[in-house]
Order: sequence, then C-alpha cells, then structure tokens
Amino acid sequence: MSTTQAGVGGPDRAQIEERTLRADRWWLYPLTTFVVFTAFIVYATWRAFEGANYYTTPYLSPFYAPCLATSCPESASDLGQPLGDWWRLSPALAILVFPLGFRMTCYYYRKAYYRAFWLSPPACGVAEPHGAYSGETRFPLILQNVHRWFWYVAMVFGVLLSIDTIRTFRNDEGEWGHMGLGSLLFIANVVLIWLYTLSCHSCRHTVGGRLRHFSKHPVRYKLWTWVSRLNTKHGVYAWLSLFSIALVDLYVYLLATDRITDLRFF
Repeated sequence: MSTTQAGVGGPDRAQIEERTLRADRWWLYPLTTFVVFTAFIVYATWRAFEGANYYTTPYLSPFYAPCLATSCPESASDLGQPLGDWWRLSPALAILVFPLGFRMTCYYYRKAYYRAFWLSPPACGVAEPHGAYSGETRFPLILQNVHRWFWYVAMVFGVLLSIDTIRTFRNDEGEWGHMGLGSLLFIANVVLIWLYTLSCHSCRHTVGGRLRHFSKHPVRYKLWTWVSRLNTKHGVYAWLSLFSIALVDLYVYLLATDRITDLRFF
C-alpha cells in the first residue's frame, strides 16, 4: 500500500496520521495573528466608512491621506479635490485600495494571513486541512504577483505621508514652528511606514536583484546591502507600522471628537 500522495510541483508527501508531532504551543502565533488582524480590520473598516472625524488642524488621519474629495476640508487637500462630490460614501474609500493592496500582497502578510485565516498551513510541521494545494498559480491568488506594482504606489504614499507629517508643525493659524504630541506620533508613524516599505522584498529586488556584477554597480550594491539588512526585520516593521497607523488615526479621532486635547510643546 502506497504511503505517499501526489504533491504539486514537487516530491510526494508522506502520509502521517497525526496532524503534527510538535509538542510546543504552535497554535499561539496563528491565533494571535488572527485576533490582531481581525481587530484591525474591524477598526479600519469602521473608520474608513465613517467619513468623519479624520481631520483636526493640523492633523490628517493616514486612513484619509491624501484627501481628494470635496467633502475634505480645504486645509487638508494639498493635492486639490479632483474626485469632486461624486464620492459620497467616504474619501478614505477612494485611496485605501492602494495601501491595502500593498499590504495584502506583501510576502510577510501573505504568510501571516494564509496561516491564521486559511490554515495553509497553520504552522511549520503542522498538516493543513486542505486536500489540494495549487499555490499562487491560479485565480485569485495569482493576482498576488502585482505586489511589485503596489510597492511603486506605496513609495508615492510614503512621500505624501511625509509631507503630512511636516504639516503637523503648524498651528491652527497655519504658522510654522509649532509642535504637539501629535507631531511626534506622526513622525514615529511615517518612520515605521518607510522602514516597512523600504525593507520590502520588491524594494530589495528593484535596487539590486537583477544585477549580475555587483562590482560594476557600486552604488546599487550599497543600496542592496542596506535594504537587505532592513529586509531581515520586514515582519517586525509590518506589525509596528500597522499598530502606528491605527494609533495615529485613533489620536486624530479623539482630537476631532473633543475627547482629548493635543499636548503642545511649543
């Protein structure tokens, strides 16, 4: 009697009755990922569809940046309001598809939510409940290959969020040279977003992945080694930037609803 079953694009798999031989708490990581991701999805969905309490001078929530609809305050619309008034649900829904697409197709996030939500597999050395495996070769998962293009857009969003961070050093009258607690939160958030974006595998491939002779491209080689060091902590930056985005948005929401006041240093 055969003890193997056909694999997909690889060697046959052994038939083992036990789901896993691991004795540790392997389920803790996927469970934590599931809880945290679900909480973020619920919070982000509520805030995106709310369409209010996302701006208080000089702070614009990263969920709504850039704000391009006529429902956006003029002082928060540095790029104008090209969407007009047809986007009535929420200005956030017009732009969130880009940062969301970047994170959903991210190599680290794919591993995380494949394990946490689809149990594919739930952990290393633990059998998955699915009878077949086709990888990312079929629709819809083949669309994950657009990740590099989302990375290009993410670079643009990083610049726009950096500009929004600079704008937080203005007061209610638009005068420069002021700083509040929100300014520090925005700085921390944009730094983490840049670390997450620049540590991306697509960034590493773009700056040096296709070079045949590093010695002929010393500048790109230097960039490649720097990005490679960042890349080792890509998962950490993915988590931290996720938390910082939610924290900054919550801070703006609390200010906009007069639940707290901004602590101004000067």
